[in-house]
Amino acid sequence: MTLEEKLAQIVGFWVDQGDEVVAPMAGEMATSARYEDATRHGLGHLTRVYGTRPVDPVERAEWLWAEQRRLRSQTRLGIPAIVHEECLTGLAAWQAATFPTPLAWGAAFDPELVEEMGEAIGRSMRELGVHQGLAPVLDVVRDPRWGRVDECIAEDPYVVGTIGTSYVRGLQSAGIHATLKHFVGYSASQAGRNHAPTQIGPRELADVFLPPFEMAIRDGGARSVMNAYTEIDGIPVASTPEYLTEILREQWGFDGVVVSDYFAVAFLKTMHGIAEDLAEAARLSLAAGIDVELPTGDAYAAPLAEAVRAGRVPEELIDQAVLRVLQQKEDLGLLDEAFETPPTAVDLDDPQHRDIARRLAQESVILLSNDGVLPLAEPRRVALIGPNADSSEALMGCYSFANHVLAHHPGTPLGFEIPTLREALGAALPAAEIRTVAGCAVTGDDRSGFTEAAEAAAAADVAIVVVGDRAGLFGRGTVGEGNDVESLELPGVQRALVETVAATGTPTVMVVLTGRPYAIGWALDDASAPAAVLQTFFPGEEGATALAAILTGHAEPSGRLPVSLPRSAGAQPFTYLHPILGGASEITSADSTPVRPFGFGLGYTSFAYETFEADEAAPTDGAFTVRVRVRNTGERPGTEVVQLYGRDVVASVTRPVAQLLGYRRVELAPGAETTLAFRVPTARLALTDRRLHRVVEPGEIEVWVGTSAQRAAEANVQLTGPVHSVTAADPRITEVEVDPATARVPAATS
Repeated sequence: MTLEEKLAQIVGFWVDQGDEVVAPMAGEMATSARYEDATRHGLGHLTRVYGTRPVDPVERAEWLWAEQRRLRSQTRLGIPAIVHEECLTGLAAWQAATFPTPLAWGAAFDPELVEEMGEAIGRSMRELGVHQGLAPVLDVVRDPRWGRVDECIAEDPYVVGTIGTSYVRGLQSAGIHATLKHFVGYSASQAGRNHAPTQIGPRELADVFLPPFEMAIRDGGARSVMNAYTEIDGIPVASTPEYLTEILREQWGFDGVVVSDYFAVAFLKTMHGIAEDLAEAARLSLAAGIDVELPTGDAYAAPLAEAVRAGRVPEELIDQAVLRVLQQKEDLGLLDEAFETPPTAVDLDDPQHRDIARRLAQESVILLSNDGVLPLAEPRRVALIGPNADSSEALMGCYSFANHVLAHHPGTPLGFEIPTLREALGAALPAAEIRTVAGCAVTGDDRSGFTEAAEAAAAADVAIVVVGDRAGLFGRGTVGEGNDVESLELPGVQRALVETVAATGTPTVMVVLTGRPYAIGWALDDASAPAAVLQTFFPGEEGATALAAILTGHAEPSGRLPVSLPRSAGAQPFTYLHPILGGASEITSADSTPVRPFGFGLGYTSFAYETFEADEAAPTDGAFTVRVRVRNTGERPGTEVVQLYGRDVVASVTRPVAQLLGYRRVELAPGAETTLAFRVPTARLALTDRRLHRVVEPGEIEVWVGTSAQRAAEANVQLTGPVHSVTAADPRITEVEVDPATARVPAATS
């Protein structure tokens, strides 16, 4: 291969890049290269062929197949390009299904369903000739002020790891290579500001931020990784071989391809100021371990070629990256693909997609409070109020095609069905008179609609106030990439709208449609609070249908908080994984205690935990078992998310006061009970010691099981033996067995 042919394989080209801002600094970084010139020697990646503008998928597939044939026949080596797309809430393309946002995946606590979703998304991508998906996001939530929280799964690394790994398995089972992002530490940005520096110590990095990526690589077999934009302690990740090579490849054995986040290589010069020119930026990134520059070849093309010829960059660095890309193309079957028959018809939102979207949305809805008003008892008159009551955009996340791309194309139809809550509730309550009043906008100070909202509520049997966010990019919304906030109050005057409606005396249900958790303690604990509060995180195309089913009792709420519900913005950053001094105490007047803890969620029935027991001891290199019997003590069927927590009582470094060790969804009929056995590998309790080694130390472990991170019935397990050094062979997953013989209604209550 000539130098030009090698460089062509390690860059992308953004065919449709224009004035639309769908990536940071996209306007400033717009390339002037002609596509024909850029692909003369081949091409590594075609960037977002379907996901940059609303294009007819069949027409674009015909163009893509022809273009791949051209690369095969009109370049000397005849190597086709990898096509990559965003796929965080489904394939980000016109007419494709839009699933719940990742924060809703975390709320569902259902890895199996997320894997099913990943397979469905991957099937659509493969049908259109796409090979690589830029998902999942494995950043651990640290500060809800950060705009990209809705792209994340949870504040707990184990939940992020298990659910993210399931998505990887699903996507890759369809022949699509998943791309883990953003490696690593991106979500710990100072004050929750996008791209801000991070100050992560090596212990926090090892114990919190790295485990989800390690799990997705070692257990999920992820084939691609994307670097984080961030700098850690003054060193940009895109230039850090300690992360991108030593940890990723040498310690974990990753043998896939590392791609740059969009423009991240050039950012070493323009935003970080550690490279004097693009050639130096390319050298730093290649040496660190970034194989492919996306979305285009700003640094890895002409600047890198000039640097190689001048002797500034050894060509061996390029050879290493090229070999990885060619191996990926062989693994994907690209080197043998003839591209003869493009699809003539596609259905990117078929009944299977919609069924998965509905089930995942339904499982993700969290009931935060309820005085008995829910489920609704066939009301005759309903006041449906709020800026999100009749909005389809409010159901979708920042990386949905509608909010990400169609915002630049007003008047273009969505291309798929997405009923609003007004429409879904009307279908669920056909006999009810439903009056819909916006009351106010999502943002702004206009309260002129309050009077009409109060009148509608006063005349109704029940009022449902739907408030929250509008996702967008870089200032076009209240949450999403580049939409960071200083306050965690609901945007605009939405709180005042809820309080106005609740003051009418009509039973009021508050539905919160958001991309981040807000400080809504006033709606939960005040004497004048609404009668019930439902929280849902951008539930997607079937989200309104799921909400209507839960409001009317046709489905049971079973979502759990994947993030602590904050008391205030001033209490951030906060995580339930804090050490003793990270929580409330008598030595500070500031209270960081969340309004509702991680894992919290109510239902329409009740559950009792019985016969909780644990092994008394286990070796530090082994496992222990915890058993609990759970019984549905209510009159309705329901789903409990059984959560097992632990605490290392005395360790060589400070440890969290609570740590999730395992979880499992369990469906039980009224009066039914079942026994769960959690087999916990001791590596779940590993810590990074003072020498920065991952170890399991002997000593006492407190374990408890319950409905959230708050303590419940507990037992003690003694870990015995020498300090155990954790290796790749140590299991990372807590296995949970549900005894089918005990999933029954006891004789006394049957």
